[in-house]
Amino acid sequence: MPPQTRRTAFPKVVIERDTESEESSSDEEEEENDVEGKEEEEDEEEVDEHENGGTIEEVSAPKKKERTPITISLKKVCKVCKRSGHEAGFKGATYIDCPMKPCFLCKMPGHTTMNCPHRVATEHGVIPAPRRNTHNSLDYVFGRQLRPNIPTIKPAFVIPDQVNCAVIRYHSRRVTCLEFHPTNNNILLSGDKKGQLGVWDFGKVYEKTVYGNIHGCILNNMKFNPTNDGTVYAASSDGTISCTDLETGIALSLMNLNPNGWQGPSSWRMLYGLDINSEKGLVLVADNFGFLYLVDIRSNNKVGEAIMIHKKGSKVVGLHCNPVQPDLLLSCGNDHFARIWDMRRLEAGSSLYNLAHRRVVNSAYFSPQSGSKILTTSQDNRLRVWDSIFGNLDSPSREIVHSHDFNRHLTPFRAEWDPKDPSESLVVIGRYISENYNGAALHPIDFIDISTGQLVAEVMDPNITTISPVNKLHPRDDVLASGSSRSLFMWRPKEKSEIVQQKDEKKIILCGRAEKKPSKKFKGESDDSDDDILSTKAKNAKAKRPGPKSTPRNLKGKR
Repeated sequence: MPPQTRRTAFPKVVIERDTESEESSSDEEEEENDVEGKEEEEDEEEVDEHENGGTIEEVSAPKKKERTPITISLKKVCKVCKRSGHEAGFKGATYIDCPMKPCFLCKMPGHTTMNCPHRVATEHGVIPAPRRNTHNSLDYVFGRQLRPNIPTIKPAFVIPDQVNCAVIRYHSRRVTCLEFHPTNNNILLSGDKKGQLGVWDFGKVYEKTVYGNIHGCILNNMKFNPTNDGTVYAASSDGTISCTDLETGIALSLMNLNPNGWQGPSSWRMLYGLDINSEKGLVLVADNFGFLYLVDIRSNNKVGEAIMIHKKGSKVVGLHCNPVQPDLLLSCGNDHFARIWDMRRLEAGSSLYNLAHRRVVNSAYFSPQSGSKILTTSQDNRLRVWDSIFGNLDSPSREIVHSHDFNRHLTPFRAEWDPKDPSESLVVIGRYISENYNGAALHPIDFIDISTGQLVAEVMDPNITTISPVNKLHPRDDVLASGSSRSLFMWRPKEKSEIVQQKDEKKIILCGRAEKKPSKKFKGESDDSDDDILSTKAKNAKAKRPGPKSTPRNLKGKR
């Protein structure tokens, strides 16, 4: 056996630091001491072996001289432009812009986010709508049939601005979607990044259930069955549509786009947008390749072939059927377009109109009562409003500058209508850029009047320091549900006639690790920064799915 050579010591490590950077921490000094200690220990071991008669192949002298030091550079690198010498991002409550990029808020050059004119403007940079005189037949129908149902007097807005109850660390991963029960006012459904479905009775606070055996990864969207409020349809990134009985937690898979399991990222199909056409009895879902799928509610079977409604290879993240005329379908996706379709002739390239955006469109919704307005949320920090789908759709009626473009692992921000507002002008959306409130960096939830662009209210709680990208207004009560990281918060209006009292700790439930160590604050962990979604699917496709964490209950009050 040929003799083996052994290295007698590790090469010396030289750490170069930026002149502006801070001094080395105690942890780094300990690591350097550990490296030197290892070198000395190895030398001592070899000396002991030689003294005890062990045979060691000596290392030649030239090799010892060839050991060159390893240099590690710790210079500052900007996370935005990847260049050294400066940094960008949050410093406490302050967002520092990259000098190589335009303003992070309004995307315009010449100023920074801190002194952006849209940051302090009451109208948030609204572009007014030009006066349109179309006078076509559709405008006539709108004026005769729909406009009389819209009140001319705008009522006062009721803003839920105080946390009434909460569940801390309710989910094991960040919350991705919320949905209120159509008939039971106190039931809230929530989905998370792990594919779990949560059912929470926030009226009784402690009655909560999490079903973990429905999907293998992100639950992107869910809608209740219009004929049976005890079942809910959900679309997931595992490529399946589920129909779940909320009483038992038993889920029926209606469609699986990946029957052969994981075959690589290029072929893995994920489902994002979901809505229900109650007149036709169809569940509509869209995937990450630009296709739309139809599933019959009565037979629970797929109907027809997939239809390409967006650019091939782009995600279709949102679907919404018009509440007045369900045959009108609104879709949006990563190809920078929101598109209007007629479901009576759904074909590739047959959209009625294409609404262009500068970046990815996170959501697109018709107005909840008349269905005549359109609201979209785009990653270019703009909320776009079209006041009438019967008029000229070449340009939006208003563009509202708002901070919801993020550069970390978060659920996308979506502006949601207030379904109770008869004027169809109040929307709610979380804010990304933090503000300094008495020394605390908070991310408020904004209520915006889209008819004027004015900020009606910004609600926050000093104990909620995480970002709240998922928000949903109750269809009947003055309640706001918000998902912040893994926690859920319920907001109600603050009574003006009474002095605000300290929150009752019985209404704050601590789950997970915090269950044994109760805390007065509801500060959740920071939003998870996870690895690539596709690698998670590969693991979940092989792993067995866990069962429900707690005992299910009857939503109608039967025990």
